[in-house]
Amino acid sequence: MERERIAVAGASGLIGSALVRSLTADGHRVVRLVRHAPRGADEVRWDPEQGRVDAAGLAGCDAVVNLAGAGVGDRRWSEAYKKRIHDSRVHGTKALAEAVASLDARPRVFVNGSAMGLYGETGERIVDEGSPAGSGFLPELCVEWEAAAGPAREAGVRTVLTRTGLVVARDGGAWGKLFPLFRAGLGGRMGDGRQYWSYIALHDEVAAIRHLLARDDLSGPFNLTAPEPLTNREITRAMGRVLRRPTLFPVPAPVLRSVLGEMAGDVLGSARVVPKRLLESGFTFAFPGIEDAIRAA
Repeated sequence: MERERIAVAGASGLIGSALVRSLTADGHRVVRLVRHAPRGADEVRWDPEQGRVDAAGLAGCDAVVNLAGAGVGDRRWSEAYKKRIHDSRVHGTKALAEAVASLDARPRVFVNGSAMGLYGETGERIVDEGSPAGSGFLPELCVEWEAAAGPAREAGVRTVLTRTGLVVARDGGAWGKLFPLFRAGLGGRMGDGRQYWSYIALHDEVAAIRHLLARDDLSGPFNLTAPEPLTNREITRAMGRVLRRPTLFPVPAPVLRSVLGEMAGDVLGSARVVPKRLLESGFTFAFPGIEDAIRAA
């Protein structure tokens, strides 16, 4: 990929910061979307929850990547926080897509973050990009979130939707919370442990986004998950092996529900998601197995 000017929303988040490091290391010019007054030419102001963005600041960008949104696992889901989760994604995406569509010289690609939460509870059933959306807060949010990217697609901009799984990383996301527990010897399966977790190493997440940025023949939804989802019980055992710690303390489902509230459904739920279209496009995972992904983190 030639050196380009790439705008990134959510540049300070777990995935966004890793993507920015990767892009800048290869000589690309990254423009960050920020909530404060811009401090230089590499910043563009926006307010995702209010649906506002300085479209003029995106002029000259070859690509726009939207990874912004209030953290789903950051706190218990009150009605107010669910509204924040919704507005930060749907309003922010719509504003960015409309800004992209309004430009005289539009970017060649708009990559919009989404989540495997779109599929909801899948049990042991394997799902890919052709599978229908589930029901409930997260699936319905993801459907609306992806639809908000419509203005960019309708304006002729290649639009990619990245349905990301559980990112295996040391400093954020689900694994950012799991690592300290397992290192302390307090880790264990959650619920009955039979629910499938579809994970992806942070390195592979960034590599997949860059693969989708570079390939002008790819558009639409792509699952960003490792090729073979595993059960929570299998992942728990792998954590114990890699970190050399016992995994003797299962967390009963009622405890999870009392602590996490509605969000517990996504911890206890099963999502057996596979990256069919990503693999068909020729992408190669560097850390496809869970032990490799954990070690990489």
